[in-house]
Amino acid sequence: MSNIAFIGLGQMGKPMASNLIKKGHSLNVYDINKTAISEVQSLGAHSSISPKEAVKGCEFIITMLPNGKLVENVIFGKDGIIHSMDKNSLIIDMSTIHPLESDSLRNRLAEYNIEFMDAPVGRTSDNAIAGTLLILAGGTPSQIERSSPILLCMGSEIINAGGPGKGIRVKLINNFMSISLNALSAEAATLCEALELPLDIAIEVMKGTPAIKSHFTTTWANKVLQNDLTPAFMIELAHKDLGIATDVANQLHVPLSMGAAALEIYNQARAMGRGKQDWTAILEQARINSGLKK
Repeated sequence: MSNIAFIGLGQMGKPMASNLIKKGHSLNVYDINKTAISEVQSLGAHSSISPKEAVKGCEFIITMLPNGKLVENVIFGKDGIIHSMDKNSLIIDMSTIHPLESDSLRNRLAEYNIEFMDAPVGRTSDNAIAGTLLILAGGTPSQIERSSPILLCMGSEIINAGGPGKGIRVKLINNFMSISLNALSAEAATLCEALELPLDIAIEVMKGTPAIKSHFTTTWANKVLQNDLTPAFMIELAHKDLGIATDVANQLHVPLSMGAAALEIYNQARAMGRGKQDWTAILEQARINSGLKK
């Protein structure tokens, strides 16, 4: 069993730390919330008065904090771990922070020959309690191998994200997609209600289409990702249907901010001569707009 410092006992961090204790690991914990410390201490953790104190004698240092500035301060601040940690320790940042902040922390620590990996988590606080989180491991092969027994005390699955910094990147993409879809789904559900269409009927239909099954795994896989833009469903037709939806929503006084933004993207694709191409060509247009493709 390992000696671990765990810094950050919030909604996710506290149950994660608790599961490490339950699996027999020795934990030094720190958080500004004294109540959270007391609760984890009652399970057998050792409380610390600062990050600097918490990491003494620990092989692994886990941070689970709200933002990058706090992670930076915990590492490099006046009472930061850099001042007392064993240089052979592995820092595992499980926070969801800005990818470029994570890169900066890793590069700064490399100057001290200290290893740092990002391992943000997927799923919910219920999974944190149950120990069934999805761990998105952004590290070297040796770091992932070394940390896996620890990570699997908190999660049921580890995905090797492809190298240092990639864990936080895939977490960002996943959250961007799911959070944006939440807003778009709310607009669709509201339009259902305005049209007096039972939501369960709409869901039954959408379960068999890209609306719920996702373009990543359906239309894109068979078309644009195969460099095939011959039309199965033309952009012109997609534009027409989206235009009808936004028009009826306007007449029913249902604001569709996400829908309006999507319509503008299809407008642009048509203006660029893509009207007769498959609707998955929207990906190619987005890549051109971003400068990733000429």
